[in-house]
Amino acid sequence: MNDKPIALVTGAAQGIGYACAEALAEDGYRVVLSDINEAGAKAAAEKLGADAIGLKCDMGDITEINAVIDHIEADIGPISALVNNAGIAKPGDFLSYDLDAFESVLNVNLRGVFIAMQRVANTMLAKGIEGAIVNMSSINAQVAIPSIPAYCASKGGVNQLTKAAALSLAKHNIRVNAVGPGSIDTEMMAGVNANPDAMKMVMSRTPLQRVGGAREIGDVVAFLCSQKSSYITGETIYVDGGRLGMNYTC
Repeated sequence: MNDKPIALVTGAAQGIGYACAEALAEDGYRVVLSDINEAGAKAAAEKLGADAIGLKCDMGDITEINAVIDHIEADIGPISALVNNAGIAKPGDFLSYDLDAFESVLNVNLRGVFIAMQRVANTMLAKGIEGAIVNMSSINAQVAIPSIPAYCASKGGVNQLTKAAALSLAKHNIRVNAVGPGSIDTEMMAGVNANPDAMKMVMSRTPLQRVGGAREIGDVVAFLCSQKSSYITGETIYVDGGRLGMNYTC
């Protein structure tokens, strides 16, 4: 019998999601890595070893979200830590932005987060688990990029949803927080990394003068899932190299 607590990390086939899963595995969790890319999720789980499992889940599909959590609870065990990392952006011009694209981004980035949180929290209550939920936000919940309006809206929503859930679940000792990355060295930022002019602009707004690593996000997520953060709930921690603190004089 495996007595390790179980963590579910969504969007975990690569990048920040994988780094979160890796950090949680090192902290003693049995980690379930879900992703719309099933092969990627399984390959990522294999890298983490026998206590990691890869499953397919489209976080824009309520049926798949409930089915994967049903499977975890029935065949692996109740979830003690949920990391809602899966997200999409879909850039476009604001004036001609496609409504279907807008809705698809909100379905994954916000509605899917709510569905997973509600589903997992209900089981935590039923099982008496004093668990932790961490949602992946962004600095774009506070500042905006005009070409990703749906993404900005979804991440602002994640921050408020995090607060609402934290207030609701505090009496059950279930903590809910969010992490807001800045510029992180992932596949999503590959185009910026390859463009010296774009990188110069990013660095002009980054006091630490470097991009962050995915594991730097994973370590903060693991902290928020641990007892080291036992008195933190309803917060969004920004891991952005100092960007949000800058004024125009910097």
